[in-house]
Amino acid sequence: MSTSLIACDVGLKRIGLALCVGGVILPLEPIVRTNRQQASQALQTLLKTRKPEKLLVGLPHVRYEDTRKRVLHFMSLVNFTPVVYVDEENSSEQALEHTAHLPLMQRQRARKNGVLDSLSACVILERYLKQA
Repeated sequence: MSTSLIACDVGLKRIGLALCVGGVILPLEPIVRTNRQQASQALQTLLKTRKPEKLLVGLPHVRYEDTRKRVLHFMSLVNFTPVVYVDEENSSEQALEHTAHLPLMQRQRARKNGVLDSLSACVILERYLKQA
């Protein structure tokens, strides 16, 4: 059985998710947040179901201290180890580049429905694999 990794891009409205199995990275359905408790439970359920070897979490640069604290607090609600924090600098911009071929309406929809957040989680996963 090959090992798997799950990456997440924690945001205020959505949590983007990506899965890596056997070196193949796939975006997953994002978690739409109604509140911290609901979102952490949804992530917990996904982790129990998928049983990844590691959870990779995008962590904002130090200059975004408030956002960084929110991510760390959110992750304290999730009972899973090991959690590996990965620098998420410009991951959303890189994810947006992956949608450049789409018509404007589809790009806008990708922002609203969480597809962009999950593509950002894919970028976080790619970064981790490059440095591992």
